[in-house]
Amino acid sequence: MGGCSIVVLFVVIPLVSAIVVYLLGTVFKNAGPRISDIISNLATGTILAFTVVWVVHQHSQGPCMYYMGGWRPPLGINLVLDGLAAFMLLTVALISFLVTLYSVDYMKDFTSKAKYYSLLLFMITGMNGVLLSGDLFNLYVFLEIAAIASYALVAFSTEDESIEAAFKYMVLGSIASMFILFGIAAIYARTGHLNMAFVSTEIAVGNHKSLTLFCSLLFTFGFGLKAGLVPFHTWLPDAHPSAPAPISAMLSGVFIKVLGAYALMRIFVNVLGVTPFTSSLFLSLGTISLIAGVVLQLGQSDLKRLLAYCSISQIGYVIIGIGIGTPLGLLGGLFHLINHAAFKSLLFLNSGAIERQTGTRRIDELGGLTKRMPVTSITSMMGSFAASGVPPFNGFFSKLIVIVASIQAGHYFVAGVVTLTAILTLVSFIKLQRDVLFGELREKLSAITETPKYMCASMILLSVLSVISSLLLLPQVRPILLTPAVEALLIGTRYANIVIGR
Repeated sequence: MGGCSIVVLFVVIPLVSAIVVYLLGTVFKNAGPRISDIISNLATGTILAFTVVWVVHQHSQGPCMYYMGGWRPPLGINLVLDGLAAFMLLTVALISFLVTLYSVDYMKDFTSKAKYYSLLLFMITGMNGVLLSGDLFNLYVFLEIAAIASYALVAFSTEDESIEAAFKYMVLGSIASMFILFGIAAIYARTGHLNMAFVSTEIAVGNHKSLTLFCSLLFTFGFGLKAGLVPFHTWLPDAHPSAPAPISAMLSGVFIKVLGAYALMRIFVNVLGVTPFTSSLFLSLGTISLIAGVVLQLGQSDLKRLLAYCSISQIGYVIIGIGIGTPLGLLGGLFHLINHAAFKSLLFLNSGAIERQTGTRRIDELGGLTKRMPVTSITSMMGSFAASGVPPFNGFFSKLIVIVASIQAGHYFVAGVVTLTAILTLVSFIKLQRDVLFGELREKLSAITETPKYMCASMILLSVLSVISSLLLLPQVRPILLTPAVEALLIGTRYANIVIGR
């Protein structure tokens, strides 16, 4: 399969693997868990390898289009792999592979690995489909595939807390999907198109100000809820702590970014077009999320719940970068997106390791873990420093870029909030590390040991990534990944010319 037709494998590989894992895991009862481990890690590893190859390909040859069945839009369905999609695909592939590696040991304590991996691969299928979809309706279809899988994964432990959180998440997620579908229906009714490029062209040449405003509000509510932005965030602090740790890492590391931040960027920047109203809206939502998230984070006594509120705060940096809209602002927002994926996934995997070994995630019941869990402790400290923006960790550079971009654009209040939030985040994580990792080891924890090898390997790799991803800013590296992603947003609605022109 040559040319751009290989793009479809980003959807086909996880989709087929999800079905194969479930069937083989069900048929071979005794060997099922081992088979599920092998197939799932091979699938995510293959996707990661494909993604690295196509990031380089996209850098050298530009955007790539695949037309389903050979039918070109507006009649057919097309997949679009441009700089932004490649950037996001790499983020998803990295975290997905490390999560499946971690799950080899972690999921031994749960009921069915085959069902777990199948749902996880369906989630990856949906996310990759969202990233590549060139039309609004198929973006919605893939979004629903990922969302439905995530509902089941949040409830996977079948405990009362998990089922309650999953039900709440499902109800709110369905409401968000309804608003998104209404927005898509309104666009189709007025423009007669679902393909993003043709919708963009129609909006640009026609008088559709009322449609744009109406759909902007619908999409802000729908995708804002998927992203966990304040005030649409109420599902997130319950869903993240209740899910298995690898799923918490996926939800926080990539899920809210693909179904939330990416969808907002793609639709508002490349389809509807950014207006002063939408820029102000993004700046406001991002700033409110920053403040509310970090304030609520400071008062938490549950380890995973604290990290969930931290995710709400950290996504604000990405949204602020979009709202600023300058090349530097977009660079800061996108750079923080991949940085947050690394360090927040790491912190959730750390929390899973701690809960698995100690039997609790209550901060006041922990302490002195460095004596028994050195790998988990060291990687947790590295993740905390990255989340807090301490140099030379990756979070420092992306936050600094957002601050500088805010000042250059004249948003001094936003720059002040970003700085204050970084300080409060550091305070929160210093307190967390003091209470959990240092001090006297509690007597009931004296017999605990370090986590198994695959869990340790994932945490070590993510901690290394939380440092070396700073190298993406180097002049020799930035044109390969970050620059094409920023340029895909800077072209705005000229995205249509690229798609239609090919």
